[in-house]
This record gives sequence, structure tokens and C-alpha cells, in this order.
Amino acid sequence: MNFDAPPLWSNGPKPGQFYDFPGSSAQKNVTADPARTRTMYPTTTGTSVIGVTFDGGVVLAADKLGSYGSLARFRNVDRIFAATDEAVLACGGDIADYQFIRDIVEQKVRDDVCGGYTKQLNAGALHCWLTRVLYNRRSRFNPLWLDCVVAGFKAGKPFLGFVDKIGTAYEAPEVCSGFGQYFAIPMLRSAREKKTDGNFTQTEARKVVEDAMRVLYYRDCRAFNRYMVATITKDGVTIEDDLDVKKDSNWEVANYTRAFS
Repeated sequence: MNFDAPPLWSNGPKPGQFYDFPGSSAQKNVTADPARTRTMYPTTTGTSVIGVTFDGGVVLAADKLGSYGSLARFRNVDRIFAATDEAVLACGGDIADYQFIRDIVEQKVRDDVCGGYTKQLNAGALHCWLTRVLYNRRSRFNPLWLDCVVAGFKAGKPFLGFVDKIGTAYEAPEVCSGFGQYFAIPMLRSAREKKTDGNFTQTEARKVVEDAMRVLYYRDCRAFNRYMVATITKDGVTIEDDLDVKKDSNWEVANYTRAFS
């Protein structure tokens, strides 16, 4: 007598047979290539960038932390670099994508020098180029996960612009990325509105940027106490590295924050 035993459970194996795990049979029958996927969750990221114009140039600041998820893993990451004397780029977002776009920009500048071009890459040209590159990558469903802030000069005037990972771009006297859009922008605009002529001096711009970095250190869990500042004037670019906001911080305000009570 031929006895055919039933499965041990619904859609399970019969006695003496192997269990066919869900999805394994379907995968064997697939003849076409699997769908191509892209990175949806950047691994190592940087947070806010702050930029503000003053009467003779631009001040740009960013901390030096590369967060591995929620882990403060890399604590000496430069997120600001001077492409030329008239163009400085700072990025928040995926550190790997920032290093990729930085290499391309540096190569473009070297090609211009080797080609004997007399016109130097300025901030306006770099900003325009980034809008095309980031929008192109977005259109191919392979975006660079970056929020770029470009500072410098265009046609002899201070320039400050922003480009995000889908190519959305704008110019403004105050530009921030990350949580700086929520915490720092109101501070910068409020300070500018108090000026009768609407312009900061270099000292005033530097102070308001330092105040904004301090607030982000208090409020943004991905922020870091060590940061760098770039000052762009007609005389060139000056980058100050390894600054520390911790010595000027005051955590007594934590008592007035509900989360700490």
C-alpha cells in the first residue's frame, strides 16, 4: 500500500523531506536580472553647515564629526575645502559622497590650471555646476546624498548658495543645512534684522556663526564640539581648523529643558 503522509504543517515539509523555505523556489525560477538598487541610507554622515555673508565676504562653519548611524565614530572629518580663492564648498550628508564630489571638483580645478585657462572657478560657477550634477544623479535614481553650501565671490560680490541632493538650489544671505535650517537660520536672520543697513561686519558675522554652532551643539545630537571656520574675502580664503565650542558652552541651561528633568 502506497502511503503518502501529509505535511507536518501548512505549506511545510512531509516526513523525510527537506523544508522549502519561503521565497527559495521563487528565486530559483527567476530568469531576469534582479532589480538594481541604490544606497537609501548613507552610512557615515555629517550634520549642519552654517554660512552667512558680511560686507566684505562670507563666513562658513561646519563641525568635524562623521556619525556612523548614531555613533560619534569619526571625530576629525574636514567638511569644508577651498576649491579656489573664490569658491569654497562645504557639505552635510554622506561623507563618502562628499569625498567623491570633492575629488571631482579638485580635478576640474587642476584641468583648468593645466589647460591655461585665465578665468578662475568662482562660487557662482561652482554652485551652478553642482545643481546640474546633483539633479542629473537624482534623475538617474542614484542621488548623491548631500546638502552642499557654496561660498565665495561671483562678479566681485559675496556669494552664498545651497544645493540639495535632488538639485533644489537657491541663493541667500544666510544658508544652513541639516538642523541648522531650523535652529540657526532664525538666529542669523534675527541678528541681521537688527542691523540698520542689513549688513554684518566680519567680526559680527563670525560671532553670530559661533553662537549658532553653540546652539547646535546643545540641540543637535549629531553635532560635535570641534569645528572649522572658513572666511572668504577678496584677499583669499582663510580656514581655521580644530576650534572648540565646548569651552564656551554652559550646560546649566539643561535644567530648563524638560527632557533633562
